[in-house]
Amino acid sequence: MFGLVTRSAADLDHPHFERVFFEVKDVTGRRSDPIAEGINMVSCHGDTQASADPDLVAINDEDEPATRDRRYFDWGYVCPTHEGYRTGLVELIEGCVEVNDNLRLDDVGFPRAEYCFCERCTRAFETSTFTDRFEWRASVITNFVEQAAERIPGRTYLTVYPDPYPGHLEERSGLNPPSVERYVDEIVVPIYDLHYATTYWLEILAKGFQELLSIPFGIELYAVDIDIESLVHAAEVADAYADHVYFAYDTSNALKAIEQLEGD
Repeated sequence: MFGLVTRSAADLDHPHFERVFFEVKDVTGRRSDPIAEGINMVSCHGDTQASADPDLVAINDEDEPATRDRRYFDWGYVCPTHEGYRTGLVELIEGCVEVNDNLRLDDVGFPRAEYCFCERCTRAFETSTFTDRFEWRASVITNFVEQAAERIPGRTYLTVYPDPYPGHLEERSGLNPPSVERYVDEIVVPIYDLHYATTYWLEILAKGFQELLSIPFGIELYAVDIDIESLVHAAEVADAYADHVYFAYDTSNALKAIEQLEGD
């Protein structure tokens, strides 16, 4: 099955896409109205606009905020334990599923392994039953996924960072695959490249996720300004391991690739 990830409602009518994800809230904080024709997609803890608020932003043990201007961050992150922000996310999810039963949770989790050490997180960990901070973080994120999934009557999709090495997802973001799989119908793994000139690394990652996960998973490929032959080859590799392949942010290239793949 081939699908599309888009920010444009005009892309929802193409018959070649068996599934379309539509960004309702992206990592910049920009929001759009949810649509009925596609699967709405919500960036949860990735939010550059909200991370400008000192009360919302995740910080490390040196008081360094997880903001876009810092090294290693392409966008800002909100602390997952902030109840007010979490309530707003839940309300946004509830609004989305009023128009389409299915929903994709994007950018879920702590920003990196060294986050978050805000007063709220420190207090919550110290008063918890956990002695291991990474296990506590995993409980926070699993609880959020469970809370979100309870409000999604259809299929729940979850984006994860493209690192299938055992323990890395939990260490990086607090996502423990066996724990969250109970609440999710499909995992989506964005594996982006600007060229896809070689694909051995794509095959390694895809095989790793095939072995790591016990539920269906899809691979999302970046389709903007990509040579079509290279994109088609990347899709063929991804399709050999994943249950679904999605093309992101360039409808024209996605259509060309799918037409060639279906023709072959």
